[in-house]
Amino acid sequence: MVIVLLAIAVWFQGTSFAEEAKRSSSAWQEQAVEYAHLMSRVKWTPVAAGMPHLGGGHFKKGTEYTGVPYSSVKAVGRCIGFSIYLKTFLAAVENPHSVLYTEDLSGKVSHAAPYYGKVCSTFTSYALQCALPYRSSHHGPTFRSGVALVDPQSAQAAEPGDVIYTPPAKVGGGSHVELVTAVERSGEKVTAVRVEDSWPPTTRNILRKTSNFDSHISSRNRRLCRITDFDAWHEHNKAESFLFPNYDEDSATPAINRVLLLDRGDWVPYYKDQAVKFNVMDKDSQGVRSLVVKRGGTVVEQINVQGKGVIERLFADCGDYTARCVMSDGSLSQACEFCVCDLDFSLPAETPRRDKPWDIKFTACNLSVIAVRLMNPKPPYKRCIVWLTDQDRSSNKVTIAADLIEDEGPVWVWVIGENKYGRLVREQKVVIGK
Repeated sequence: MVIVLLAIAVWFQGTSFAEEAKRSSSAWQEQAVEYAHLMSRVKWTPVAAGMPHLGGGHFKKGTEYTGVPYSSVKAVGRCIGFSIYLKTFLAAVENPHSVLYTEDLSGKVSHAAPYYGKVCSTFTSYALQCALPYRSSHHGPTFRSGVALVDPQSAQAAEPGDVIYTPPAKVGGGSHVELVTAVERSGEKVTAVRVEDSWPPTTRNILRKTSNFDSHISSRNRRLCRITDFDAWHEHNKAESFLFPNYDEDSATPAINRVLLLDRGDWVPYYKDQAVKFNVMDKDSQGVRSLVVKRGGTVVEQINVQGKGVIERLFADCGDYTARCVMSDGSLSQACEFCVCDLDFSLPAETPRRDKPWDIKFTACNLSVIAVRLMNPKPPYKRCIVWLTDQDRSSNKVTIAADLIEDEGPVWVWVIGENKYGRLVREQKVVIGK
């Protein structure tokens, strides 16, 4: 790899790509490929009909799929890898009464269908070890430091970890981002480049011969970009600083419960106002006497069970819960784990102004509020992330600095909290004045 790059000798800010590659470890590139494969190589098979996919239609019961489903869940569903574990999705797949089969985000959220999913930008951001996903257009040098256009823009210069950005065909249109995960060589000559991305209905894994790759990036004004300074590109947006993404959990083989599953799978957070639906499945027909729900070590309820079926409960108290079945022989089933949380926030009563600081006040229970995202819904879709400090959390408010938001008009505000089971998001719209 280094020999090929040294032959390129393209200078960027006084340093060639070759020297930059030589100086920096390839560890993060190797990790990016490994983490991308967690999402693109996972196999799963729907156990029921009704799970929607983007573009209409449904995933077929009993058919094996590769790669997590495509769905732009926004703040309505849950993003696999960022808001939930991969194993939570896999557990939901095994429950025929889970939200994967009972919920359909089509028509409610643009470019969404399954309740759990990923899109191109969350796929690449997850692979590149971000704490929160960057928008596809924000991967490159227009919006980020520590990244540059690869020169030449060809397969011969491509390396694993490079991203391919496709700008919108027209103003307001959709953009796209892909990840280079492998480069095949014959001697020092590149013969093919493997490109992976999130694309309906799941993910794509395309090995492009050099001529095909070159044609691909030369059309639609695509740009092949390389991260030259991993820390500068991330700034504070590093997965290692937070509980999610959790690559250790996502890479482990989960033990999916065969007796009991939740409507949101397993190992998952709920809001206080969300019913928890326990599906007593008893797939091995052992017989079930009762369902025992605990908060911590305290029994909250013991429910007599007569046969298989769904039991629904609301829990008023925040905390970490377990649920397991007492089997006919008196043994206990594997536990399902979930938590009950609360999260809310308020915006200023008066219209915030661009040139003055303003506060967002929040409340959280059984969650740590980690960040506020500010998102302009109009092109070029400017984004800001405000990372909370311990002082912000103790005072239950965060100050948005003057001039952080450059344009007046509507802005979506997301307040994001996390705990060991996942993340929850509350959103509101605010209009920024002059």
